[in-house]
Amino acid sequence: MFQAIREQIDTVFHGDPAAKSALEIFFCYPGFHAILLHRAAHRMHLAGFPLLARIVSQFNRSVTGIEIHPGATIGRRCFIDHGMGVVIGETAEIGDDALLYQGVTLGGTGKEKGKRHPTIGNNVVIGTGAKILGNIAIGNHTKIGAGSVVIRSVPDYSTVVGVPGRVVRTREGTDDADYLEHGTLPDPEGQLIDDLTKRIEQLEAQIKLLAEDRLAERR
Repeated sequence: MFQAIREQIDTVFHGDPAAKSALEIFFCYPGFHAILLHRAAHRMHLAGFPLLARIVSQFNRSVTGIEIHPGATIGRRCFIDHGMGVVIGETAEIGDDALLYQGVTLGGTGKEKGKRHPTIGNNVVIGTGAKILGNIAIGNHTKIGAGSVVIRSVPDYSTVVGVPGRVVRTREGTDDADYLEHGTLPDPEGQLIDDLTKRIEQLEAQIKLLAEDRLAERR
């Protein structure tokens, strides 16, 4: 237990430059509390005490604002930064060294039974308000931009943005920093609008030339 607490404190220090001391993390970080409480609830769930596990899960939700079903599987060194509004479903699986920001949802898409929530790989960063829905897989070292809605599986070393989420960058075989530089993320919708605007300007110029040629022929 003490080793798990120590590892989680080290994880917060690594993921949040605002953390000043172990005592601050222990008393003031809801993501830290949520992970530890979930690990207790998950053990109860596996041991065959689902009601007790749900009670611990609801207590976790009430004190941290983070809702994690006790059936969800979370790997080592997972860090939920800020955390308010995070929802992680029953059959969700999260690998090691994942980073989740506030408002993230790992949810299902209906009332189907069995595996119905996402599987998140190792070293994945999921930005604020992102929604990952359904029984899909998010590859290792992938980054999901803030506000994205991901409904299809994503390969390793990808950057995903948009609604619905699209892979806009692949960094195969590279080790980027474990955070998202939102100011430099591609904007596929904005790029499409720019391309359409340029095309319209080109067509208008061609129409103008044709009109001038037609007028010159009449003269």
